[in-house]
Amino acid sequence: MSYPFRFSLFFTAKVGKTSLIMSLVSEEFPDVVPYRAEEITIPADVTPERVPTHIVDYSGTSLSHSVRANVICIVYAVNNKKSIEKVSIVIILHLACARTTQLLVPIILVGNKSDLVEHSSMETILPIMNQYTEIETCVECSAKNLKNISELFYYAQKAVLHPTGPLYCPEDKEMKPACIKALTRIFKISDMGNDGILNDNELNFFQRTCFNAPLQAQALEDVKNVVRKNVIDGVRDNGLTLKGFLFLHTLFIQRGRHETTWTVLRRFGYDDDLELHQDYLFPLKIPPGCTTELNHNAYLFLQSVFDKHDKDRDCALSPEELKDLFDVFPYLPWGPDVNNTVCTNDQGWITYQGYLSQWTLTTYLDVQRCLEYLGYLGYSIVSEQESQAAAITVTRDKKIDLQKKQTQRSVFRCNVFGDRGSGKSGFLQAFLGRNLVVSEDDDIPHVSYYAISTTYVYGQEKYLLLHEVVPDIDVLSDAELTCDIVCLVYDSSNPHSFEYCARIFKHYFLDGKAPCMMIAAKSDLQEARQLYALSPLEFCRAHKMPPPQGFTCNTADAPCRDIYTKLATMAMHPHMTQADLGSSTFWLKASVGATMFAVLGFAMYRMLLKQR
Repeated sequence: MSYPFRFSLFFTAKVGKTSLIMSLVSEEFPDVVPYRAEEITIPADVTPERVPTHIVDYSGTSLSHSVRANVICIVYAVNNKKSIEKVSIVIILHLACARTTQLLVPIILVGNKSDLVEHSSMETILPIMNQYTEIETCVECSAKNLKNISELFYYAQKAVLHPTGPLYCPEDKEMKPACIKALTRIFKISDMGNDGILNDNELNFFQRTCFNAPLQAQALEDVKNVVRKNVIDGVRDNGLTLKGFLFLHTLFIQRGRHETTWTVLRRFGYDDDLELHQDYLFPLKIPPGCTTELNHNAYLFLQSVFDKHDKDRDCALSPEELKDLFDVFPYLPWGPDVNNTVCTNDQGWITYQGYLSQWTLTTYLDVQRCLEYLGYLGYSIVSEQESQAAAITVTRDKKIDLQKKQTQRSVFRCNVFGDRGSGKSGFLQAFLGRNLVVSEDDDIPHVSYYAISTTYVYGQEKYLLLHEVVPDIDVLSDAELTCDIVCLVYDSSNPHSFEYCARIFKHYFLDGKAPCMMIAAKSDLQEARQLYALSPLEFCRAHKMPPPQGFTCNTADAPCRDIYTKLATMAMHPHMTQADLGSSTFWLKASVGATMFAVLGFAMYRMLLKQR
């Protein structure tokens, strides 16, 4: 918490509340005490928690102003039995005002004038403290001899910065569900081995992350011994279990060390309401005209998350493993359509390649959502980065790429247009290695209008994102028109199919802002003469496009991927003219490069699989 806060001292005259303020400021008991002290601001550099503090001296007649404070100090005189008895009345009046405005603030009871008595008032005050959960603590002090004056204001700051209320229920003597949920997420993020315990290395990493200092070996052992004595199964295989981890934080809170738990919670992104802070989840703003991609460090982190949860080492995530991975999320981030968006194995489980592809897709389409997801996984904590923004590369404006005739981008978007029944969906699924037989056998109702995977362009691995656009010429949005390459698909066996592609091209893409490729789908069937003024080949020549590319997904094995390499190559070289793209030499180089690196990539994949 970095903002200044106000705390107020209340009660009737003759209890010494004004003297307390004067003694704090001057560090000596004042000879002359005014009726009420002026509002005082203590700068951040002289407070224990480095937070500027406003101290307001209120008389008993101005109780309604208490709702403006962040913490209330109710002062009574320990030598005055009547002032002690009035404490409950003041609390009731304050809570009535606070509940009217729904602004409940913590309360500290202050027993002043302890120098005038030899006994403590705590026995009388404890029942009151037990009755009202809003009371954080009670401090006995003396304005005259300066006893516990600095402690009083320290506890006041602590009540605001490290409140008990959100963490702990005194009546039940246990942590509240929201606190348990937050600490459980923190435990799972810190459990790098995903074995249900925090070993010494993981505990030390956690300690350095939260407190900038490791625990000594003896200190670690002492902590575990405390847990062993108090909790069954709190320590297992010499590591701290979730049960033991939660016990330690309960112990911290019960012993008044709320700041320890709050330091951990805030380091992992939680605000005062135990919700992940918006600045933690969404730390990045994207300029117009730019796209977003994951960088190398982000992929390494995501690979480590995959390895952590791929317990059977089959390079795929089963439904149980995927559920375990998303256990630190407040909701399931991926719906059932993801299985039709990325590569899966024969069982329909998301493969390692498909897993990275889905993350790439989310980053490209909705980077704020990606940042949110990385926040749930604790990216900035585990990777020791300032925020999730360190995982994102913001590409330069596409206009600059066109001017410089080169790009450093790794993800390219291809919008796929075509009339109903032209074969668009089959074209997308073929990119994921599924032929017509597999697509028909799956018969999954969760349709996806996206497909993403990798391909090689001149030896460089690139992500190609295919987006199937709903065939309605008159209502296309800017998002449906913004892409790196346009793919126009028609059914070569249907004489009426090509007309739609021609109309789309002439209506939206005649200006040549995005390269276009015509796909003659279902090329395994007998070709029909298209009922249009120009044949598809003549149309492409007239508009300086590459000739129509035959394609079919009705194959015995996985469909040929050459067409996707061509699309990625065209997307990567938008500055090239359609004549250049029509050159056979250009496509020969691209095909040879893709083949060589596909073979190399497969060999590396097998080597990686052996290591795993």
